[in-house]
Amino acid sequence: MRIVVLVSGSGSNLQAVIDAVQAGELDLEIAAVGADRADAYGLERARAAGIDTFVVDFRGYGTRAEWDAELTRVVAGYEPEVVVSSGFMRIVSARFIETFGGRYLNTHPALLPAFPGAHGVRDALAYGVKVTGCTVHWADAGVDTGPIIAQEAVAIEDGETEEALHERIKLVERRLLISTLSDIVQSRLL
Repeated sequence: MRIVVLVSGSGSNLQAVIDAVQAGELDLEIAAVGADRADAYGLERARAAGIDTFVVDFRGYGTRAEWDAELTRVVAGYEPEVVVSSGFMRIVSARFIETFGGRYLNTHPALLPAFPGAHGVRDALAYGVKVTGCTVHWADAGVDTGPIIAQEAVAIEDGETEEALHERIKLVERRLLISTLSDIVQSRLL
């Protein structure tokens, strides 16, 4: 199975996928890694692994639609069976998702539908919940919506900071992403 991974930041989930592929634990090809920013460290991780990279910088386009059309064109050029949003902090259009048959996989650091958006960890702490977690889902054109594939709870420790909680959630998120991709490869989720 061919995938394209989209990142905006450090790419720690991406690195987990790269490691699983290189260890023979995940039978797929990462055709390319793309970013919305040239300084996304995930691009360095991909280059170090010999994976093609590309950047479609949001700031280089006059409208969101122009940016989305270019992102769609570039990703489609790699002919992925699944596109993975791995900390990609841009909302893509319904057209983008439809181009890839609705196979746009997203991870989110909260138990959706609770706490969608860019600040799921912060929002969970502010609300005062005792349990949060992470979600892997097929994304649709909404913000952190679409069919949920896997979730796992993470208990919030007394006095825990947003950064510490987010790091604990990321550990679970990486494992769930690898497990979900493995299930997809084995055609259990397509």
